Amino acid sequence: MPLPDSVARFNKAVTNQVTGRFADRLPGFGIVVHKGRRSGTEYRTPVNLVARDGGFTFALTYGRSQWVRNVLAAGGATVITRGRSHAIANPRVAPYRGDEGFPAPARAILRLVDVEEVLLVDESSPPLDGAGSPD
Repeated sequence: MPLPDSVARFNKAVTNQVTGRFADRLPGFGIVVHKGRRSGTEYRTPVNLVARDGGFTFALTYGRSQWVRNVLAAGGATVITRGRSHAIANPRVAPYRGDEGFPAPARAILRLVDVEEVLLVDESSPPLDGAGSPD
């Protein structure tokens, strides 16, 4: 079962404000730039991810949270990782199997918080309209 909503709210208010300052540069982290489904507001959400051939895999530690629903509804977004922007498309949710390429320490944490799903995306070019723009 993904992390409880109370943890998600705390992380959104506190942790994301801290990690958002470096998540776009560190391995294993990134920032997803996406637009709200109803508001059209641009959001920047720190995430855990790994690169895979042709795209990225995101750990869904909170299940299908707002950012995940926004990316699914839009059909894509932009992710900034290791200092580079990548347009992403073809988002799809898949079961977490434990062999998605996350390093051992991250796999241990994902098991501890009982992650059930991942979001798979393909890298696309150019960025999708409304999904953020490369920096």
